[in-house]
Amino acid sequence: MADCDSDPAVQAWAHRFTANPRRFEQRLAQSLPRLRFIQNIAEKHRVAGEFVLLPWVESRYLPVQGRGRQPAGMWQIVPATAGSLGLRVNRHFDGRMDVAAATEAVMTMLRRYQDQLQDWRLTDYAYNAGEYAVRKLVARHGAPPEQPVIPKLPVKNVTREHLIKLLAIACVIREPDRFQVRLPTLSKEQHLVAVPIEHPMSMANAAKHAGMSIDALRDYNAAFLNNRIDPNLAPTLMLPDNRVDQFVQAMRNAGASEETSVPSDPVPAGKTPSHTVRPGESLWLIAKRAGVGVKQLRRWNGLRDNRVHPGQVLRLVAPD
Repeated sequence: MADCDSDPAVQAWAHRFTANPRRFEQRLAQSLPRLRFIQNIAEKHRVAGEFVLLPWVESRYLPVQGRGRQPAGMWQIVPATAGSLGLRVNRHFDGRMDVAAATEAVMTMLRRYQDQLQDWRLTDYAYNAGEYAVRKLVARHGAPPEQPVIPKLPVKNVTREHLIKLLAIACVIREPDRFQVRLPTLSKEQHLVAVPIEHPMSMANAAKHAGMSIDALRDYNAAFLNNRIDPNLAPTLMLPDNRVDQFVQAMRNAGASEETSVPSDPVPAGKTPSHTVRPGESLWLIAKRAGVGVKQLRRWNGLRDNRVHPGQVLRLVAPD
């Protein structure tokens, strides 16, 4: 797609994304395992590489929980779209937060949009505004020319800005020196792998098998809403490559009878009672991922402002 100099608005958003270079680098580093996994799926579907960065625009790659008809997951999929994509959503499981299944579904959809519209810009518009709305616009106004880069179709400002933001983050990745940022790297050991699950288990036992913290494991497997990992809901668990062998061996040693009955979680489905702040996280990011308001978090934790520090433990549910 278009380069950094294609439109002043693209440059403006690129500078906005990188206004705090160190914060940008931290957030991108945290996103890199998901980003790399998405890249593999995008290549398989022959989707333009810029769309690997689409979750940056949507959610900063966070597994955002949705309520009611709100969008959820790093792709920000609404319930109606989830149904059309074949993603299961119920009180036990939300496929919109399943890294593997949601990414596969989105890339399949983007490829279909592109085959129909023959323009990656329109494909992005369709992702934001809906396929039929964009097809109707094209039927009425014709396919947009290559210039200007941001098509002059009568779309909502949020849809036009969506494309601008996608081109802007792609601009930063394409020319990081221009924005005084360094792109993080990801070792093979950190690549995400979809590992088959042989039998049900609690999130705590899965974390123990993998030698990971529960928070770290849940971060990559947020689709399981009640702390029970069940192959009937999703056939795989997302793990860093360097945790796969340990997990598989421990799972097999435990045997299929490990947990025929997992104690119910006293916390409401989809909620964890607390979170330990990690480097680079802000109260806003933690609240967005937990599906609660910043003001709620401040009130529940007796905070006077939005400042948090690594190692701080925050309550994510209302006190009894």
